[in-house]
Amino acid sequence: MAESTVAEVLDELAALEDPKVRAVNEKHGDDHGVNLTKLRAVAKRLKTQQVLAQQLWATGDTAARLLALLICRPKAFERDELDVMLREARTPKVHDWLVNYVVKKNPHAEDWRVAWTADSDPVVASAGWALTTERVAKKPEGLDLSGLLDVIEAEMKDAPDRLQWAMNHCLAQIGIEHAEYRASAIDIGERLRVLEDYPTPPNCTSPFAPIWISEMVRRQSEK
Repeated sequence: MAESTVAEVLDELAALEDPKVRAVNEKHGDDHGVNLTKLRAVAKRLKTQQVLAQQLWATGDTAARLLALLICRPKAFERDELDVMLREARTPKVHDWLVNYVVKKNPHAEDWRVAWTADSDPVVASAGWALTTERVAKKPEGLDLSGLLDVIEAEMKDAPDRLQWAMNHCLAQIGIEHAEYRASAIDIGERLRVLEDYPTPPNCTSPFAPIWISEMVRRQSEK
């Protein structure tokens, strides 16, 4: 079967556009109307195509970029290419998928974790914190967890939303995964009260760090 062209894929995505899906997505800052299950089905059919992925990314279309992140080869991106892509990824879903599906699997992830965390752009910095949270959970060796807690304590309260969310996730992860820092993490959460009033659906865990930490530790103890 001949490989799909960018134009053909864009036409297919346009045909999947659903105004109701777009309305829901736009409430979260995502400007596309393609059901993600259907988007994943397109990606499954296309399989891995790095060149097509780069071409779809270059269109700037949100649905096309999400599809690109599903069919790309994460390890194939050059170091500086990732930085450019992250700074272009302004919608939450594209940003989230880029970090989780691509950057985390790229050999330059640690370089960018350090650089992005210190970036003056809060959206870029949030990506650095997301990568730090991943290391807290999976590869904490070499991380200064006490130092991270100090930065979170000093900066999280007044951080912009996306950055605040990422720092809060890191705070919770430190408390969940590292018993020796658990009391400190809970204490910081209690004093800062970040996301204390976040609307949480039934049967879901609050993102308020003290509740989040306590609940996840309880679940772990029951295993």
